[in-house]
Amino acid sequence: MKVKIKKFNVDMEVKNNGIEFEVRNPSGETHLGDLVLTSTRLEWCNRRTRKGNGVSIEWQEFIDYMMSKDQKSG
Repeated sequence: MKVKIKKFNVDMEVKNNGIEFEVRNPSGETHLGDLVLTSTRLEWCNRRTRKGNGVSIEWQEFIDYMMSKDQKSG
């Protein structure tokens, strides 16, 4: 995948507005969506979905999910 940071503020701490990553297919031709990370959640905005209308998951849910995947593979 090609992943680009859409907006990068000088302040390195992720706050309420978050940071937005643009995700494209490996050739960079097709925009697959955007991943928005904030201090409270992660949000996947599929293709042209706008920020705030995507699929959200809180950090703890994400961590639990990733840890459960690790438990299954290890």
